[in-house]
Amino acid sequence: MASAWYQVSCDVPAPLAETVADYLTEQSGCGVCTDNRTVDTFSTDDIPATATVTVSAYFALPCPIEGHLAAINAFLNRLSPSLPGYRPAPPIVKMIAEEDWASSWKTHFKPLPIGARLLILPTWELPAPDEKRQIITLDPGMAFGTGSHETTRLCLECLEQLVADHPGAATPALDLGTGSGILAIAAAKLGIPRVDAVDIDPQAVLVAAENCRLNRVADLVSCSATPLDQLPADYRLILANILAEELVRMASDLSERLMPGGYLVLSGILAEREQFVRDGFASQPLCLEQALSAGEWRCLCYRKQP
Repeated sequence: MASAWYQVSCDVPAPLAETVADYLTEQSGCGVCTDNRTVDTFSTDDIPATATVTVSAYFALPCPIEGHLAAINAFLNRLSPSLPGYRPAPPIVKMIAEEDWASSWKTHFKPLPIGARLLILPTWELPAPDEKRQIITLDPGMAFGTGSHETTRLCLECLEQLVADHPGAATPALDLGTGSGILAIAAAKLGIPRVDAVDIDPQAVLVAAENCRLNRVADLVSCSATPLDQLPADYRLILANILAEELVRMASDLSERLMPGGYLVLSGILAEREQFVRDGFASQPLCLEQALSAGEWRCLCYRKQP
């Protein structure tokens, strides 16, 4: 493995970003990085467009970097007539050292206590010998939900409180939009003996099922891509950590699948969208029990009228 790399970054107009990325991929023989923007949303539809995009390619040392730069500059100049007003800027070159990614990224994922009864551990960490919390073993992966995001944490805290206040009254449970399966696993660990974990993404269903096996709750949690309108109407607890717009769109279906007296926990709601969600559920036979907050995120807990 190379010990160092040249990072070659090109600032290009957004309409040309894909073309430049394809070219740099061919030149470097590696993947490319297109921006690395921090956004506060689950949906790419909510990410504002930018006029200029930075596309970076990586060349392992040793390599004829001057030749690569000349070819890239020539390619950018050939593109300039296709976009009026575009004048290519020279690529920016920086040398970066190779890190041991297999271990260095792990420093960002440490044991995470949630509420009073849960502890999320990555697989490379061991709990303390006297640990009394329920352990959820989970690594960062290909599906949303490691417990570190406020939306997941709020759901877990609300789930723990509901189970503590109403033991045995949350069966069966539904985790809608399960992602990594973390909420379904937590529900099973907290004593709910039947949990349906559902997601529209087949990859997420596979990830959730594997995480359930890892946490030894596969016999309690059923993972599937079953559409909401085909699920039974017998849930006493529904957890839905999705987007505000999707929650409102599904308000009627969610309410219909909840048994009288059951609880509906909604998360993934930005503070500015809380009233939108409240209004969207106002026509349902639900009473708002509590609203939790963490940073810019909100979690709403409803109870269906008995």
